[in-house]
Amino acid sequence: MEEVDFIIVGQGLAGTLLAHQLLKNDKRILVFDPGKENAATHVAAGIINPVTGRRYVKSWRIDELLPFAKKTYLELEQLLDISIYHPRQIIRTLFNAREENDWLLRTAEPGYIPYLSDSSELGEYEASTEPAYNYGEIRHSAQVNISKLSTSFGEMLSQKGMLKRDAFDFNELVFEDKLLYKGYHAKMIVFCEGSQAVNNPFFNYLPFRGAKGEVLIVKIQNAEFEKILKHRIFIVPLENDTYWIGSTYDWNYENELPTQKGAEYLTERLSEVLKLPFEIIRHVAAIRPTVKDRRPFLGVHPDFPRLGIFNGLGTKGASLGPYWAKHMTEFLLNNAPLDDEVNILRF
Repeated sequence: MEEVDFIIVGQGLAGTLLAHQLLKNDKRILVFDPGKENAATHVAAGIINPVTGRRYVKSWRIDELLPFAKKTYLELEQLLDISIYHPRQIIRTLFNAREENDWLLRTAEPGYIPYLSDSSELGEYEASTEPAYNYGEIRHSAQVNISKLSTSFGEMLSQKGMLKRDAFDFNELVFEDKLLYKGYHAKMIVFCEGSQAVNNPFFNYLPFRGAKGEVLIVKIQNAEFEKILKHRIFIVPLENDTYWIGSTYDWNYENELPTQKGAEYLTERLSEVLKLPFEIIRHVAAIRPTVKDRRPFLGVHPDFPRLGIFNGLGTKGASLGPYWAKHMTEFLLNNAPLDDEVNILRF
């Protein structure tokens, strides 16, 4: 019987970041993940956006989250010898005088001054997109290639014998002095399953609100866009003249498959703003692990304290994940108190 400290179920963004923190603390881990290609981690753009929404509101606790996210992703770049963290300003389209006025008012507020500019430099977008009423620009934003991160981290885990490409089978879980699962004894199991948590018999009581999102990966030859453009949809630079275009939000969906309706919507929105021809390379969809109150799920089961959960990173996972993975690790290893805003005992 092989002994490990933690079994982690799921190797998306949450599982990857938690595994990283536990390994930094010299813990023995084993990760189970079936390797779904359409998992949200492999579909998401990985945008870190300090100011969001129609009212241009600072993201929750962004002043704490941003520096820790940058530090963590640069650390992982060095560990895995990959490039995943790309600082990119976000250009926000302002469609009318009211939006322009609201933006200008925000730029004068003390807490927003570091993040918002009252002017913008469109760069290559100026000649390649249809002109809008005006634009604003968000600073200290970034794009994280979380698909590459998950893939590269998974390869490292495999090389160390720490990754099993299997779906977790709850019928195989045995509660003894330690948790027994398929020949492994673990002190604790932490579930980082993303949207699949709705099928977890221990944690499916939590108020998950999965939202389906569809995106296009397109090729735009010689566009050379460096910044991210938000013009109803996002245009996010990737690599080799490819761009992430998204996304849709669907709260009532039948399955995880891409739809013709989603493809048409994204194609029409991109055609409205982009003057250049583009080629659709891929059309993909995934279910986001969103939460009723838009706060992550951290904690242990009220009746089974050796079962934990780290989930619910939702649409802002790239910025939320690193900070709360560290927070969860401190809780697991040092019994540090969980923040009330993320503790699952709030439900």
